[in-house]
Amino acid sequence: MGPLTGTKVIELAGIGPGPFCGMMLADMGAEVIRVDRAGSHSTRNADVLTRGRRSIAVNLKSDAGKDVILKLCESSDALFEGFRPGVVERLGLGPEDCMGRNPKLVFGRMTGWGQEGPMAHAAGHDINYISLTGALHAIGEKDQKPVPPLNLVGDFGGGGMMLAFGLVCALLEAKKSGKGQVVDTAMVDGAAILMSMFYSMQGAGSLKNERGSNVLDGGAHFYGTYETSDGEFISVGSIEPQFYALLLEKTGLDPEVFSAQMDQNRWPEYKDKVAQVFRTKTRDEWREIMEGSDVCFAPVLSTAEVADHPHNIARSTFVELDDMVQPAPAPRFSRTEVGVTHGSRIAGEDTSEVLSGIGYSDSEISSLVASGAVSLVPT
Repeated sequence: MGPLTGTKVIELAGIGPGPFCGMMLADMGAEVIRVDRAGSHSTRNADVLTRGRRSIAVNLKSDAGKDVILKLCESSDALFEGFRPGVVERLGLGPEDCMGRNPKLVFGRMTGWGQEGPMAHAAGHDINYISLTGALHAIGEKDQKPVPPLNLVGDFGGGGMMLAFGLVCALLEAKKSGKGQVVDTAMVDGAAILMSMFYSMQGAGSLKNERGSNVLDGGAHFYGTYETSDGEFISVGSIEPQFYALLLEKTGLDPEVFSAQMDQNRWPEYKDKVAQVFRTKTRDEWREIMEGSDVCFAPVLSTAEVADHPHNIARSTFVELDDMVQPAPAPRFSRTEVGVTHGSRIAGEDTSEVLSGIGYSDSEISSLVASGAVSLVPT
């Protein structure tokens, strides 16, 4: 019963950020039909990112398979794909083909470099897209090489989440205009816009163009991670003066010695002293002292630990589905409750049901299966 209930979306299956976009839309209540490759039968529970939608298996290179997708477009609100530029056009499933069947259709496209530009047709991964936007250069320890922040900034933040946002924006506009449009989502563009605040700092002259030398990149002694006596880690983010004062109070550090909070010349000295203090107690002991206070503190938890933290339990931030702990849908709504309807499907598990729903007869479905245009789950 989420806010996107009643919205029908076709997902041409891909990897990583594409499925993440599909998961976000399905979590919000959209009916997302994932088009997997005919003949590829994934095992159930293989991927959290494919939860919440039905799967049909289609051979997109066959004329009959292409016709299945075009017929799906007629009754859908949106379609999205994550192939390189020009691929869906060669398949006969480009924007003109699909929107020719349904002028209201929103056509989402996600690539690393965008639909045009000198690098548009080159291969790439998250690490490359964030390299071109300044994001990777800014992450890491001082005088050390840049550290990839997993593939969160380019793939998932700049790609999958930006595509979901773009699709919803275009769907809202289509309700007013009655016309669909193409949403060109490039991970390099998304990573760039995620860096907006840091370009503001650069423009204001308050950003050092050096890793580990600024407030938010671990350069400051009051914003970073520290090792504890048991080899674990904690994080503090005591930026504001009142939070900083509380940090000094709870660590027992001398306010007179640490009075020059924003003197960057003293940060290395301060960091060493703060590190020494945090190494005197275990992570749990520091939790007892600081957790829940205005120090801006949290233990650094592994993915194996997060589901057991009291705050995550209280908010049901994680759920267990198909024997896997996974994040619950986000954000939350006061009236249109969101939730995960089911886990991942085997590729083609819902082929017959979906095709029947758009008007194919049993004999037509049998013919499609026999020709290899679609496939069902082997029995």
